[in-house]
Order: sequence, then C-alpha cells, then structure tokens
Amino acid sequence: MEIQDRLSEDLKTAMKAKEKVKVETIRMVRAQLKNFQIAKRDELTEEDEISVVINAAKIRKEALELYEKSDRQDLIDRERQELEIISAYLPAQLSKEEVDRVVLKVMQEVGASSPQDMGKVMGAAMKELRGKADGKMVQEIVREKLN
Repeated sequence: MEIQDRLSEDLKTAMKAKEKVKVETIRMVRAQLKNFQIAKRDELTEEDEISVVINAAKIRKEALELYEKSDRQDLIDRERQELEIISAYLPAQLSKEEVDRVVLKVMQEVGASSPQDMGKVMGAAMKELRGKADGKMVQEIVREKLN
C-alpha cells in the first residue's frame, strides 16, 4: 500500500478515535505530499513519498533538539509524538553494521582511500541507502572509515 493510501486510512481511524495529535500530524504530512506533488507537476513515485516523509521526520528531529536546548518540555513531548507517528511511515532503518557493510562496499567500488574522497563515497552511499539509513549516521561512518 502506498504511503498516501496508508495516511488516508490512518487519518480516518484517528479521526474516529479522536486522536487529535495523530490527526494533525497526518494532515500535515499529507499537505507536504500534496505541495510536493504540485511543485513536481506530476504524480509522486514511492521514492518521492518516502523523501517527503523523511524530510518531515528530519524537521521534527531538528525541532526536538532545539526544544531540548531551551528546556521546553511541553514542546518536546509534542514533537516526540509527531516524530513517532511520522516514523511509522518510513521504511525500516538499517542497523549500523549493515550501513557499515554498504559503506565499505561503496568505498571499494569508488576506490576511496583518503578524506578527500568523502564526497564521492557519500554520494554513492546515499544513493544506495536513501530512506534506509540516517544521513548523519552514514556521514559519521564514512568519515571514520576514511580517516
């Protein structure tokens, strides 16, 4: 089932159950998907949908970090709830060991050996890992392997 279909079904369920935060979060993600589709002027592919949901999750993570720095517990709780809801629509994330294996394979394919090759490795690795692993984790692993 496509992400948009799942969002529609979950929205109906959440509305019936009167889950306010879930309803608002799903509506926000659906609006982001619709805006992306309008900007693209074409139907969204599954990869596009995943990209939009990843972006929505990333925004929540960044907001969560800011709220934690300013010690706003009410906003922290809200962002955590939204992030949890959005994460349900993301594909399963790979473990650090699995990402490590992919990075090593990509490094061999690209022939990377020094920190100057980081851009090449990151580009190739993110093509393969897009939606399956957090970019920050991939960057840390690549940096660790190249140094």
